[in-house]
Order: sequence, then C-alpha cells, then structure tokens
Amino acid sequence: MAELTGFTYAYDGERLSGVRSQAVACAGGGPAVVLLHGAGNGSKHRLRPLIAEFTAHHCTAVAFDFSGHGESTGELRELSLRRRFGQATAVIDAHVPPDSPLILVGFSMSGQTVTDLVRHYGERVSAIGLCSPAVYPPEAWDVAFDDGTGRFTEIIRTPDAWHRSPALEVLRAYEGRAVLAVPGTDAVIPPAVTEAVEDALAARARFTRFELPDAEHRLGLWFQDHPEDRREFVTLLLERRV
Repeated sequence: MAELTGFTYAYDGERLSGVRSQAVACAGGGPAVVLLHGAGNGSKHRLRPLIAEFTAHHCTAVAFDFSGHGESTGELRELSLRRRFGQATAVIDAHVPPDSPLILVGFSMSGQTVTDLVRHYGERVSAIGLCSPAVYPPEAWDVAFDDGTGRFTEIIRTPDAWHRSPALEVLRAYEGRAVLAVPGTDAVIPPAVTEAVEDALAARARFTRFELPDAEHRLGLWFQDHPEDRREFVTLLLERRV
C-alpha cells in the first residue's frame, strides 16, 4: 500500500478530511488523480487501493471525505450537489499543483460531480473515470439531501427526470480520455442512465467501456478486493497497455 499523507481542509464551515499520495506527480508535468467517493456510507477509505495503484504509476493521487462522510465534519443531510462541487474544487485548488492536468474518478453520485468539475476546469481535465455513475436534473443541484424523504429524493425519483441532466451535455462535448466502469448487476443506477452516459461519451471522447460482469454497484469495494480489475482500470485511464 502506498504511503499516504493525511490532511484537513477548512471550507464553508466544515473540516474536510483527505489523503494524498507522497509520490511525485508523473514526470514532465503529468496528471494528478482526484478520486471522489459516492453517497451513503461512501468514504475515502475504500479508495486507498486505487490511490496506491495510481501511485505505483508515479502519479500523485488525492481523495477526501465529503462533509458528513468518513472523518469529515458536517451533517450528510445538509450536503447537496452544489456543496459537493464546491468542496471538490476547494480541495483540488489547495492540494493539487495548479499546472497539473487532472484525472477525475467518480463513483455513483460523484459521476455528476465529475461532470461539474469538467465544466469548471475545461481542457485541464485529461481523463475521467466514471464508475456506476449517476446524473441528475438541474433542479436537484442546490437542494439539500435531507433524510432521504425530502425534496431532493422527490426530484431524483421523478421518472425520466435525469434525461434533462446538464451532465450529459458536458459528456457529449468532452474530448479527453474516458473510461466507463459498468458492473454486471446494478440495483441503484437504471440501465437507461448508463446507456445515456455511454452514448454521450461516445460522441467525442476517447472512450472505453470497462465491463465488470461479476460486480455490483459499489465499485469502490469491488476494486478494493480485486487487484487485477483495479490495475486494468488504472492502465486504461492512463492509456497504457494492459
């Protein structure tokens, strides 16, 4: 396992807990990798093996707990897609060299956050890894998650509301490297969402669909326990031969 340096970052009244690999970024101004966990009980902890894999390829890697998750402060019910985006940009701007290209890896809900970051950082994003990604309609952006019975849940459970997600427009315009990791069984993300994300990425990105037929939705846990799949995912993102 790669040696990691822990950090905390104060942002918007919260203390965000993160880890960063101690490897020097890839030679020649290579990319820095930012890994973003999903919702629920997601945290940076399960992403440590992926951090180690990227570090073995001589890349710097950063992961952190969104507020209300893991070792960060705050209440999960007060989090929102907008706040997730703000926390991610704050950590990137504080802990990633400003001249480093970005590789963004997002799990589940963080599929949306990755697209928000692509819109923000533009051509600086050299590759994206989307693992069982979710996308959301625009009206969900600023609504607090609450306890799972409030307005946010009502919005995202509205049939076909995700069709209007700005994330799909971002992915259609994206021209960098993209890997879509798809589990064989996903009880969280509807197949139509995955198909729409794939269609959007196929428009302009250098795109690979990475099938994991025996996996389920929580691909962070899958990569944690399956080193060969973890290694292949990383090499695909770095556009190196598997």
